[in-house]
Amino acid sequence: MYLLGLVGLPLEAAPLLEAPVTAGARVVEKEPWASVDDVAKHLGIAKDTVYRWIESKSLPAHKVGRLWKFKLSEVDNWVLSRGAEDVGSTESAAKKK
Repeated sequence: MYLLGLVGLPLEAAPLLEAPVTAGARVVEKEPWASVDDVAKHLGIAKDTVYRWIESKSLPAHKVGRLWKFKLSEVDNWVLSRGAEDVGSTESAAKKK
């Protein structure tokens, strides 16, 4: 977040802040970027599943060079909004009944 951009100075002139920023009465923490390995461990899934979900299910990810980076809060929100739901297994389970 560029603090100086909030007070009217050009964003190019503002340094990227590393410490928490106080915005009014609340403190905004800077969330670190997570790797594919971190996301796989966080969700308890295989790294291959993370790559598959990026391609087929729109897992929120950001490409940085040749690496994928994530914000764990975005990943958690995506999972909670049923983004990781396996529609194919639900359909096949319904057919078995």
